[in-house]
Amino acid sequence: MKLRFIYQPVPDLAEAVAFHREDLQFEEAWRDGDDTVAFWLPDRSAQVMLSTTKQPAGPMYLVDDLDAWISEHPGIAILVATYEIPGGSVAGFCAPGDNVFYVFDQPHA
Repeated sequence: MKLRFIYQPVPDLAEAVAFHREDLQFEEAWRDGDDTVAFWLPDRSAQVMLSTTKQPAGPMYLVDDLDAWISEHPGIAILVATYEIPGGSVAGFCAPGDNVFYVFDQPHA
């Protein structure tokens, strides 16, 4: 498992992009359509992913195989059902304190 993204849902993408670019001076990493923009953290260890999608905020961890990871962790409840992303899939899981984290793979990226 490797931290790749900090997922942050936002109601106004343009405002959030301006804040991260101008106020925090983060460098844009990529965009996906009109609903998602990612910025590098200053040390480039991970990215902040801003999106107008409605899932809960949380860290996103890359694994080799999402289905295998789910099978190996049957005691961790799935909060956000598995869905497709470019090159792979992602699911959201319950963490203590009503928090959420995501695990994803991208074997076809």
